[in-house]
Amino acid sequence: MTRAPRINALPAPHRERLMALSREVAFEPGHRLFDERQSADQFWIIRTGAVNLDSRLPGSPRPAVIEMLGHGELVGLSWMFPPYEWELGAEAMSLVRAHEFDAAAVRALCEAETAFGYALTQWVGQVLSHRLQATRVRLLDMYAPHGSGVVL
Repeated sequence: MTRAPRINALPAPHRERLMALSREVAFEPGHRLFDERQSADQFWIIRTGAVNLDSRLPGSPRPAVIEMLGHGELVGLSWMFPPYEWELGAEAMSLVRAHEFDAAAVRALCEAETAFGYALTQWVGQVLSHRLQATRVRLLDMYAPHGSGVVL
């Protein structure tokens, strides 16, 4: 499967505008960035390290990994869409250095500067489309009857 569009897919002027709103943060391995149903108040773009996106499964002690994210990738999509609650969880798998963004500030900028808002929405939409496909593939790997020929 191809990778989701990274930050460099955002046109340079809009990327620079977005990055001006960031602050640098670091997470130790094992740190939970967020869990499902928590308030989505921020998001991150990874500089170095790896973050697993995961989903809790009934009866399983550990969340199922949906996708591993790395350099230049967006961590978190739910901050952009009401009700602003995480649909997945995320955990640092190594030392992660990232750019952190205040979601409300970015949404306000999207409203104030429509060209920026359109470009950012297009990029996030592309990432969202990729994540939905990755989730679908992962769930098929976990639950489809192997060798059954069943296509869901």
